[in-house]
Amino acid sequence: MDLGSHAARIGALAESTRRRLYEYVVSQPGAVGREQAARELDLAPHTVNFHLDRLAEEGLLDVEFRRLTERTGPGSGRPAKLYRRTDREVSVSLPPRRYDLVGDVLAAAVTRAMSGDPLATSVVEAAHEAGRAAGSTARPEGGAAEATLEDLARALTGLGYEPRDEDGAMVLANCPYHALAQEHTELVCGLNQHFVQGVADGVGCGGACACLEPQEGRCCVVVRSERQR
Repeated sequence: MDLGSHAARIGALAESTRRRLYEYVVSQPGAVGREQAARELDLAPHTVNFHLDRLAEEGLLDVEFRRLTERTGPGSGRPAKLYRRTDREVSVSLPPRRYDLVGDVLAAAVTRAMSGDPLATSVVEAAHEAGRAAGSTARPEGGAAEATLEDLARALTGLGYEPRDEDGAMVLANCPYHALAQEHTELVCGLNQHFVQGVADGVGCGGACACLEPQEGRCCVVVRSERQR
């Protein structure tokens, strides 16, 4: 999901009545009906209907239909429309941050290490595999056998790296793991290098090499062609 969609979701909570309704629904142990919310918050039913549906449209609440009584058959009425907190996570970070990705890679690495593999090797392999998986989803379809640096740049842009060309090399203006890299530089930057290399391999950009070239104000990884190394 793009930045605009995430921002729209969070922006839906800026309206005070809508935010009250959201906070009420998520504080309840079960799904909440419109009449219950209107009664508890002393709001007009049509106001509650409008705001709950808006929250559902933005993906902040899930909807289910269920009968609230045991009556069935003719005259039992239609199932009630109920709202509950969604399991989907919504967050916006500027500049883009992907700490979840580091967590996934390290969890995969620890799982490997528990089976007897060296931890350092496990981190390298897990990072490269995660990158390859991410890159493969961005691989051009029906194009040339080998992807270009432009294809790789598009894939890295989607991952929050903000690639830019500098003298034929691809520098990454943003580090999606900035805070972690400040505290655990060797681990995170090494993981990052192998992840970016995995993205390049997954996209199919065979001549791209992810190199560690730390510099203040940007990501520690620079992507160069093999002839530039």
